[in-house]
Amino acid sequence: MVSVSNVEGVSRKKVAVLGAGSWGTTFAKILADGGSDVALWARRAELAREITQSKRNSDYLPGINLPRGLWASANLHDVLDDAEQVYLSVPAQSLRENLRIVKDLIPDSAIIVSLMKGVEKGTRARMSEVILQELGIDSERVAVVSGPNLALEIAKEQPTAAVVSSDTRETATSVAMTATNPYFRSFVNTDVIGTEFAGVLKNLIAVAIGIVDGVGYGENTKAAIITRGLAEMTDFAVAYGGRAETLAGLAGLGDLIATCESSLSRNNTAGRLLGQGYSFSEVIKQMNQTAEGLSSVAPVLELALAKGVEMPIVSQVAEVLAGTLAPRDIAPHLTTDDVPQGE
Repeated sequence: MVSVSNVEGVSRKKVAVLGAGSWGTTFAKILADGGSDVALWARRAELAREITQSKRNSDYLPGINLPRGLWASANLHDVLDDAEQVYLSVPAQSLRENLRIVKDLIPDSAIIVSLMKGVEKGTRARMSEVILQELGIDSERVAVVSGPNLALEIAKEQPTAAVVSSDTRETATSVAMTATNPYFRSFVNTDVIGTEFAGVLKNLIAVAIGIVDGVGYGENTKAAIITRGLAEMTDFAVAYGGRAETLAGLAGLGDLIATCESSLSRNNTAGRLLGQGYSFSEVIKQMNQTAEGLSSVAPVLELALAKGVEMPIVSQVAEVLAGTLAPRDIAPHLTTDDVPQGE
């Protein structure tokens, strides 16, 4: 994994970000603070006006001042016009539908960057696979971003890092240079599969951590699930062609720690509500943003079954979601009948 830095004196890139939720807006801020001219698409015109005129997004990032190099519109044509890079931050399960809407508006040479961490229901496709299928472009024009990236902390300019991955190092480096500024550093690799699955799987472990936290279990239980969760994530990603070292880096372990330990994590919050006794439908009603982990449980288990990968943590999360396992009974690190080998 390689670090990159911005180069002084280069012309400002025009980039577009689709999705004005907390992560989309935060990443738009990252890009603008890195020196790009950033157009942000907001579904609601009133939110676009607030971002452009007041430099605020009070719905998703209260108290955060947005940079001058960032503006928003509800008009997709205006946002995408002449964009050199297009960053996608929409709910994973609606990505395909959104791509069909914007396909003809995306400039022919633009790099497409996924900021999403999910697996599509039904197709079991990763987000980069959905992009390739719907846009019909070469994989060298697609990149993915993952890492310990809690939106509000980054919006407050607390220093962190992320991984940009693409099939070609040139594409990853181009995106990483654009997405680097004094408080946000991007590293690059070419392990798209490992990077994407790391971002998906850590959400599922975070739901489990939230559940045991909501039940009232302590640090020992959480440490056991985090540690065994990393092993579960690694086994799964490697089975699908990812690299184990990717799971041990920012996209895997780094993101896992941040997501499991922070109340800012939507997946952790969803799990905590489940642990406190709320039903799945009640949790969905209480969440004002998408917790991608909840939607990814079923397709991930289907993928695991296809490769013969055992995922006791994700399996027990699925049982809690289905109401067939009481949250207090969740103990995935105790479920194996085999004598444990190593850690």
